[in-house]
Amino acid sequence: MAGYTKRNLNDDVEDSAKNFGMSDVLEAHFAREDLEANEFGLSLQRIKPSVRLPFGHSHNKQEEVYVVVSGSGRIKLDDEVIDIVQWDAVRVSPETMRSFEAGDDGLELLAFGAPNVGRGDAQQEMGWWSETD
Repeated sequence: MAGYTKRNLNDDVEDSAKNFGMSDVLEAHFAREDLEANEFGLSLQRIKPSVRLPFGHSHNKQEEVYVVVSGSGRIKLDDEVIDIVQWDAVRVSPETMRSFEAGDDGLELLAFGAPNVGRGDAQQEMGWWSETD
């Protein structure tokens, strides 16, 4: 058995946004299982231009780092909104509620999370952005 797993995040990993009826807003390729990762999670997310995700989320245990691969936008962390651009990396503690808004060119992110806690660690809140954000 090989000590590695290779997958193309775009071609080999399913776009989960389709399963949740969110294809009009984003692509979300969650690769933890496809990569057979034991200690972390990884995803590729593409938010369409000028779109704000309709929800925020936090975690019980998983810390995350988001890396902007292309585009720009904003990240809302609890009550603070921060501009983000290509190659910015933002670490977010588990309990911090977070969400994204893409700029005019869209927003492409890699998200890394550890430890691997499996499903059920995240809490999602629809309509989390306020009208004034």
